[in-house]
Amino acid sequence: MRSFASDNNSGVHPYIMDAIVKANDGHAVGYGDDPWTEAAVCKIKEIFGKVASPFFVFNGTGANSVALQAVTRPYNSILCAETAHINVDECGAPARMTGCAVVTIPTKNGKLSPELILPRLHNFGVCHHSQPKVVYISQVSELGTVYTIEEIKAIADLLHSYNMYLHMDGARLANACAYLKCTMKQITVDAGVDILSFGGTKNGMMMGEAVISFRPEITENLMYYRKQSAQLASKLRYLSAQFIPYLENNLWLENAMKANISAAKLADILGQYSQIQFTQKVESNQLFFTIPVEALKKLQEKYFFYMWNDEINEVRLVTSWDTSGEDIARFEQDLKEILDSVS
Repeated sequence: MRSFASDNNSGVHPYIMDAIVKANDGHAVGYGDDPWTEAAVCKIKEIFGKVASPFFVFNGTGANSVALQAVTRPYNSILCAETAHINVDECGAPARMTGCAVVTIPTKNGKLSPELILPRLHNFGVCHHSQPKVVYISQVSELGTVYTIEEIKAIADLLHSYNMYLHMDGARLANACAYLKCTMKQITVDAGVDILSFGGTKNGMMMGEAVISFRPEITENLMYYRKQSAQLASKLRYLSAQFIPYLENNLWLENAMKANISAAKLADILGQYSQIQFTQKVESNQLFFTIPVEALKKLQEKYFFYMWNDEINEVRLVTSWDTSGEDIARFEQDLKEILDSVS
């Protein structure tokens, strides 16, 4: 069934699938000592710079948990937006696996800023309080909004002045780059990000992420955190092989642009109706809006999607790299018929 529920629901790009099949050629040494993993590491270094040290893992929650373990101790605290994925959608895994307190900060658009973070930076050196050590941000945010390069630099500069780290969850990093028209290096290591959870599952890959460290002292123990967190695949080649075509010939960017363009087309359609009000700017492949309850119920009969806020009938739609023109045309027709019938 085609839907706009999540980019996790989309299929695997043929180039990625071909790479997995080709990696299934004979025997190879396990746990990453194989030519596919070596090639993927080289490709990531080409994209992010020689300082980048990638460690491949199974999934996004694992990537975030491993990354945050690498930059904290159990007496530290992790600061994030109230809507952050690590706070809302990971069943407490990062808190459990780091032992850290997760301190949430309310935001209107899912994005943090130095002004929002600074009041939480206190009690350093006081043994009665968790010690702030890392700020977690999502790029794209959980509300579909995008941090500019300047906004990331401002946060990183503040944190580094306090001897803290900046962790970026890049599950939809490609969509942010497509929106900002920048490279992944410019928006991460060049902007002061210290460690990155780099995902492609939402953008054409089958599974797997990479935790990428940009600091030698973080890299030092990452291999151990990955193993202790049950995130080291024995047949690692099937994860790492996907990153080769994903990063070649800008496939990552092509896929993200397709998803963003589809979201913009949906936004144009939704924007034609006064009954529908956007709750966030459409800057990526996610759309957040409110819709009258009668229309909502009829739309749910035809499409599977997630409610974001039941109290105000707020809906989230997500487009994917493989969202088609037919998908959008069908939705446009269905929406028109539904709104005409309840008006």
